[in-house]
Amino acid sequence: MSVATTNRLGKSALTGITWVIAILFVFPVIWMALTAFKQESDAATDPPKLFFTPSLEQIGGIIDRGFLPYLGNSAFVTVLSTLAVLALGVPAAYALSLAPVKNTSNALGFFLSTKMLPVVAAIIPLYVISQNLALLDNVWALVVLYTAMNLPLAIWMMRSFFLEVPKEMIEAGRIDGANLPTLLRKVILPVVAPGIAATALICVIFSWTEFFYAVNLTAARAGTVPVFLVGFITSEGLYWAQLSAAALMASLPVMIIGWFAQNHLVRGLSMGAVK
Repeated sequence: MSVATTNRLGKSALTGITWVIAILFVFPVIWMALTAFKQESDAATDPPKLFFTPSLEQIGGIIDRGFLPYLGNSAFVTVLSTLAVLALGVPAAYALSLAPVKNTSNALGFFLSTKMLPVVAAIIPLYVISQNLALLDNVWALVVLYTAMNLPLAIWMMRSFFLEVPKEMIEAGRIDGANLPTLLRKVILPVVAPGIAATALICVIFSWTEFFYAVNLTAARAGTVPVFLVGFITSEGLYWAQLSAAALMASLPVMIIGWFAQNHLVRGLSMGAVK
């Protein structure tokens, strides 16, 4: 057997293994999507029914149960908290990378230490503060909390991206007379844009899927999509078709965003991986 044939067989085997692994990871999502279009009687069969008549009854039922306000709350909180993280994180990442300030390592350690406290340990003080500020069952409380939750991770990520900006580009911009805002807007941000997009996408995912703060600090008016999903867990058991339809509609926005932003995500997360 020639070397070329051996290489082709090796590549084909690697491709096949990759497809098998990918299918295993995607299979739960595919099964959820299929179950969302079943009747409850078809979803509860054992063994599972593979051939069925698709129906939009479960999707319509989810909308009738008041899904859209929860979806709106999640979108509002996710978008505003992500924008706030970027507005605060970009200057901080710049200061900690390209223009190091005094005690930079201490600042980075402080940001990282905020992620070490379990959220359950902070829920009682946060509940009392929210109650005193009249922010219980209010989307603005979640905006502030999600911003604080994602900001340390965003700063660490964006700092690593800023460190990849060639110093020569910054020096050339300064020689041409560019001030700091112009330098950020026209020189630095275009270079680190994929990294910022990757950071924003991760913040969107974390905010959209966050459950603990939402379930403890919201009720009817400010509940998010994860809180809505809890309503399908009843003493009568799980309604698999309804739950799958709700989970599909809850995850669809993030999957669509991730699909369109996947190129930026890969480029951003791989910045600096190859010298």
